[in-house]
Amino acid sequence: MAQYFEGIGRRKESTARVRVSVGSGKFTVNDKEAAAFFTRAGDMHSILSPLAAIGHESQAYDITVMVNGGGVTGQTSAVTLGLARALVKMNLEWNSAMRKAGLLTRDARIKESKKPGLKRARKAPTYTKR
Repeated sequence: MAQYFEGIGRRKESTARVRVSVGSGKFTVNDKEAAAFFTRAGDMHSILSPLAAIGHESQAYDITVMVNGGGVTGQTSAVTLGLARALVKMNLEWNSAMRKAGLLTRDARIKESKKPGLKRARKAPTYTKR
């Protein structure tokens, strides 16, 4: 394999390891076609937003992703962050465009932990007078 640039993205419980190299335009996620892995409407658009931010959506980059943990939303955001970080490693001049688009900031929101005496993090049991 040719020289590649790697970026790691995390969101909620998901972790994505993204490798980008100049090539033919293949995009695989966990050894599957990316469009077959992310089937929800708009997911592929948001994943490829780092390429759109730098104006290279038509450029041929080989992108290989290994993602695990979490659900579809977390994995989508993790891949987006990983791709943005890998592209910045590829060319440091793209850093300002990525920052302006908000693609290099990790979304730190995670599930709040359950509290004792409550059903979930904040949901209290139903009050009964008698």
